[in-house]
Amino acid sequence: MLDPRHLPFAAQVHPQVRLARRLTWDSRDAGPDTAFVALPGEKMHGNAFVEQALAAGAPFVLTDLDVPRAVRVPDARAALIAWAQHLRARNKLVVGITGSAGKTTAKAYAAAALDAHSMPVYNTLPAIACFLIQYGESQKPLVVEMGIDHPGEMAKLVDLVRPDIGVVTSIGPAHLEQFGSVETIAQEKGLILEGRRGLVGAQAAPYFPGVDSYGFGDVTYRGEALELSPLAARFRFRGIGVILPLASRVQAEAAVLGLVLAREAGLAVADAAVRMSAVEVPGGRYRVHPGRYTVIDDAYNASPLAVRAALGALGSFPGRRISVLGTMLELGPTERELHAEVGAAAREQADLTFGVGAFAAELGDRAYASTPELTRALLREVQEGDVILVKASRGISWTPEERAARGVGLDTVVSALLEHRDQPVH
Repeated sequence: MLDPRHLPFAAQVHPQVRLARRLTWDSRDAGPDTAFVALPGEKMHGNAFVEQALAAGAPFVLTDLDVPRAVRVPDARAALIAWAQHLRARNKLVVGITGSAGKTTAKAYAAAALDAHSMPVYNTLPAIACFLIQYGESQKPLVVEMGIDHPGEMAKLVDLVRPDIGVVTSIGPAHLEQFGSVETIAQEKGLILEGRRGLVGAQAAPYFPGVDSYGFGDVTYRGEALELSPLAARFRFRGIGVILPLASRVQAEAAVLGLVLAREAGLAVADAAVRMSAVEVPGGRYRVHPGRYTVIDDAYNASPLAVRAALGALGSFPGRRISVLGTMLELGPTERELHAEVGAAAREQADLTFGVGAFAAELGDRAYASTPELTRALLREVQEGDVILVKASRGISWTPEERAARGVGLDTVVSALLEHRDQPVH
């Protein structure tokens, strides 16, 4: 429980504060067991939502306002970070994971292997701080996904999390508008490796000479005898057989990471393999939906590296393979060239290629300006036995109408495919 009367910083504590189970930066999640921290935002300050959090029953609010159940501090953000660092220091093993692609998948398998706490969705600094406050004193390890989209951000995250083991899954062109080059991306993400221990995925290894690597092939910690099929990925590690249902090479590499972490934590590798076999990745992150035709939902986000990996997985499926690709955002001046390269890879791996958005023609032979147009054409085309991969950037800050018009956020295409597939066949 979080006790607002015992804090690692000075504060004026209202007499009506109560213990909380967790802390949130999002007032919509505040409630009788969830306290609220009011942080400054790009458009609004969290103080605007303090009354809403109190009305929802929040046990206390961390703010500079003089309100009921307030824990008053001059700087809520600084207090949040200090609290998180204080409690994080009490945990014996914290793993931080970053990379241009595969972060969330690696987090899921690492957490399963270590039987650890991990964050469900968000990987921003406030969300990570709230996570560390909730679980820092746990006897279980913590696995933290540390995503960045502009220079300088990783240094702040590393200072907050102070990972005992830092992991870089991959390095590739992503957020190039902010970083400028892949080399800068590697430099920024590489800050996570400066703790007690560093590990890098096979793809990222050339960017970090001398750092231990994992995966398949020429790496420090190697999975062997990898077999990929539509039903499962199979491999061996130190004599232990691993089976991952409905998994691709990306998941298999993440599982190798999990086994390395389990071994270094002194856990039984065989038990870690069993736990990882039950991992179910979140929707939109290479989730396979078998049926009359198979839908591969990889629509959560996209970068050139991630799309190439997904296309490689698509190539392992029998049947007619269809790629449905949308716009990849924040790629800077070379965005057309990068879309064309991904489109060329799609044409190699897929029998039928669909593209949508500003670079639809680069991405697919069947090009559409908007998502509704694409969806209608796709539903007319699909047939029994097909395998359809759907992938694009999210455009999370845009409205649904903007996403549909610009060929991002293709989770709507996944939903339409599944609904269409599950209708009775006459």
